[in-house]
Amino acid sequence: MIRNNIGEKSKEDLLRDMRPAGTYLDSLAGFSDLLGTIKQAENAAKELLDETAKTDDSPRKPRFKQTQTDDSPVPAAQNDTLGGQSSKEDSIKQADNQAKADSEELTEDKPSLDELLKTLDNLVGLEKIKQSVKSLINYVNVRKLREENKLPNPPLSLHMVFTGNPGTGKTTVARILSELYCAIGVLSKGQLVEVDRSGLVAGFVGQTAIKTSEVVESALGGILFIDEAYALAPEMGNSSDFGREAIETLLKLMEDNRNDLIVIVAGYSEPMDRFISSNPGLESRFNKYFEFEDYDSSQLNEIFTLMCSQSEYLLTDDAKDFAREHFRRLYDNRDENFGNARHVRNFFEHIVSEQSDRISLMSNHTINDLTMVTSEDLENAAKVG
Repeated sequence: MIRNNIGEKSKEDLLRDMRPAGTYLDSLAGFSDLLGTIKQAENAAKELLDETAKTDDSPRKPRFKQTQTDDSPVPAAQNDTLGGQSSKEDSIKQADNQAKADSEELTEDKPSLDELLKTLDNLVGLEKIKQSVKSLINYVNVRKLREENKLPNPPLSLHMVFTGNPGTGKTTVARILSELYCAIGVLSKGQLVEVDRSGLVAGFVGQTAIKTSEVVESALGGILFIDEAYALAPEMGNSSDFGREAIETLLKLMEDNRNDLIVIVAGYSEPMDRFISSNPGLESRFNKYFEFEDYDSSQLNEIFTLMCSQSEYLLTDDAKDFAREHFRRLYDNRDENFGNARHVRNFFEHIVSEQSDRISLMSNHTINDLTMVTSEDLENAAKVG
């Protein structure tokens, strides 16, 4: 039907029929105006955005996450998958850097070998101990030189036995030794961990090994100092005593960590001899003995004078005379419970207390009153104990 109608019309009629009517032309014109308005609105919006970007310096959230090794944008989901390993490596690297920084900071705070040897030399008395420590340091240094030159070294155990009465400087020397060994590279940290039987032995089966292991773990890189170590092996031979479990655990851990752990056992001479003889493992590992002798009266007085000086106390002449006589009598009448420097410390603290009581009764006092110690203060302190 359409084909017939078209066939009957001329070309001019067809063109005339295809020409839009007036109303349609008006609608096209309106549509064109609408497009123009939209275009103007888009241009205005773009100008506004450009102007805002110029005046706003605040950081904008990126649409994509960036990897550290690629400048091209990667969708967040893809980056989480591909960058997971990189993130872990970055975390590990940061942890390593922090550990290195902490280590360098600790190294900077640690005293040098010369400073430590000077500290050792400044100790009152202990001349044989000082010489033994220096000989041991020399021996270790020469072993290191032989290793560097690919020369063989005989087996060496640095575990030690400190014997002597209380207050003879055993703990002080052990602390200096831990730092000395760290300074020459034998130990990695140089800390001193002090324990006695109660710090190693638990009250139930199986717990002693755990407790001892935790103590040894804390001492790795330094020295474990066990005071009155003979208490771990009672004389009565009680097979159910948990001290034996502590000894067996300790011996194994000493062997497992022999390159970064030193153990010092300390106590009275005779009980320590029995302790070392109680176990073949102890005899084979502890072959270096340091005997700490009692301080004589002049050394006790020197320690006392040093304590007063460090705390800025001044002794009258009568007080000095009383102190010398006090320590002479103390040394001459000493027994197996002689406290050595511990007694000096206790005596000094009693003196400070007596001086404080005396000054508190004064209505007015001077700097000289606050620093001066009289013979009366010493006499009253000696009566206390």
